[in-house]
Amino acid sequence: MLSKTISFKNFNKSKVSQKVKLALKKLLFENSNLIQSLSKNYKDNYKIRNVKKLSNNLDVRVIGMGGSALGTRAIYDLFGESISKNFYFIDNLQNKFDFDSKKNFLNLVVSKSGETLETISNINIFVKKKDKNIFLTENKNSYIYSLAQKLKSEIIHHNNFIGGRYSVLSEVGMLPAELMGLKPSKFRQLNNLIKNKKFLNSLIANVNAIISMSNNGKSNSIFLNYDPKLRSFLEWYKQLIGESLGKKRKGILPVISEMPKDNHSVMQLYLDGIKNNFYSFFSLRENKSPKINSSTLLNTHRFLKNKSVNQIKLYQKKASENIFRKKNIPCRSFEILKLDEKTIGELFIFFILETILIGKILKINPYNQPAVEIIKSETKKFFNYK
Repeated sequence: MLSKTISFKNFNKSKVSQKVKLALKKLLFENSNLIQSLSKNYKDNYKIRNVKKLSNNLDVRVIGMGGSALGTRAIYDLFGESISKNFYFIDNLQNKFDFDSKKNFLNLVVSKSGETLETISNINIFVKKKDKNIFLTENKNSYIYSLAQKLKSEIIHHNNFIGGRYSVLSEVGMLPAELMGLKPSKFRQLNNLIKNKKFLNSLIANVNAIISMSNNGKSNSIFLNYDPKLRSFLEWYKQLIGESLGKKRKGILPVISEMPKDNHSVMQLYLDGIKNNFYSFFSLRENKSPKINSSTLLNTHRFLKNKSVNQIKLYQKKASENIFRKKNIPCRSFEILKLDEKTIGELFIFFILETILIGKILKINPYNQPAVEIIKSETKKFFNYK
């Protein structure tokens, strides 16, 4: 167990490493805005009363790329059934969206640099004069900052010491979370987690196992996802790993595999194919799901009587875990037992700390993304941009 609400089974050969333990201790005592954002001591750069006045009864469109939107989308997809306000995400360049463009919206525009090309393009496609707008960007001269001033919009300072992919528990994720009716203080669990020896030892052993596997050629991290609600959370985790650790000819390739559908496509490869993968099982314990119509069951399959979709997936997951471990295929398992802010906050913090520690031990800077900047510069050449 990571905590009372997260069931966690670590890799079989995971051990607590003194090297990782010391690196974690040093990280937690850094005077870092990023680490502060994970704790209840962090002070947001907005007043929720002012933000709520702008939103009124409007639906919200989040306009941003990568870490500017992924964390918020993960939160919304997990808690969406209990949220009365509709949120839409313009987080790519695409031709069709699932909202009525004639309606008025509160647009939450997020870009740390203020110069993200896709975000600038989407603003100028979708934002209308009658919309209300909040711009969350660094307090510096940029296109998006200048546009916000021109539109006389609310501008909220994006902390320049917190990169987008690490920003989910800062203003970037917590402002929209408050608009969803959720409480940032419940997400920010670091103060409690640093007192939880089971959590810390699990984290340390987990990091040590991943580093050992990476050093031995296991460079693909496959996420076996058993609940559609977790898809966006895993997209957030995918960016966190890929952008933070893919440097100096090193890195871990994150791949999301939708289960049990992928039992019928790539499971053969996972079990008997190449051996450069390690696996993470992800599931969410839920009570509500469709049940088998027992009246149409044939006698050969009476074992399905009164079984729900969630029960069937749970048995498939347990069976897969058993086979993976019998075959000595490296795997770990996360099962969310209770869906609330505290639980999801713990998972965000676990994976943020995990990623930073892996980077530091492998002597990779986990905070920058130099190769991505090259693509941005190359793209501008086609516009004759000077």
